[in-house]
Amino acid sequence: MTNRDDEAVKERVQQYWNDRAESYDGDSHHAVHGDEQRDAWLSILRDWFGDGDSPQRVLDVGCGTGVISLLLAELGHDVSGVDLSTDMLERARAKARERDRSIEFRNGDAESISDPENAYDMLTARHLVWTLPNPSAALREWQRVVRPGGRIVLIEGHWDFEEPFDGYEEIHDELPLYDGRPPEALVDVLEEHGLERVEYEPLMESVLWGEEPNYEQYVVAGDVPE
Repeated sequence: MTNRDDEAVKERVQQYWNDRAESYDGDSHHAVHGDEQRDAWLSILRDWFGDGDSPQRVLDVGCGTGVISLLLAELGHDVSGVDLSTDMLERARAKARERDRSIEFRNGDAESISDPENAYDMLTARHLVWTLPNPSAALREWQRVVRPGGRIVLIEGHWDFEEPFDGYEEIHDELPLYDGRPPEALVDVLEEHGLERVEYEPLMESVLWGEEPNYEQYVVAGDVPE
């Protein structure tokens, strides 16, 4: 696929998520509804990122309305968020102001990040790789902006629905990791792209998603080579 094709797909993706921005946080699978769900996510994130005793510089790629960014900031980390959807970012900024959190949210492309090399200790993304036209480019970029020895932590899933998502009918064949991947398969992808000590953990507890998840959910992480 040419770069021009990539850009056309990204325009469709951007429009899709702009259209979803208003309703996104209403879904318990996406946002946090109630203290029990919030505490469950904080526990998971604390295990993988640590807390304020060892604050990290974290980039949240595909941050959406800032759900994970805000939780990481609550744990004491120095968080920045980047997303292709301007409407999602407006909601993320509003939520940060409401909660008095200092988070930089900016418009940007997950496959071409504006930060210099080694700008972050860690990078995270939630349910993002399936919607990238060039995930290999993204993984190279993510390693570029994370310091040697830092970590990339992805919250991901695997679904195999019979029909493509509404809005993705015309572009899903252009997305190499559409439908997500089983955790073992994504481990292989990360290792093939140079990450070390890759490991994963299932995230199937219903409290995390507001209900019993209907497809495989997990967190997978690997270290950037030193």
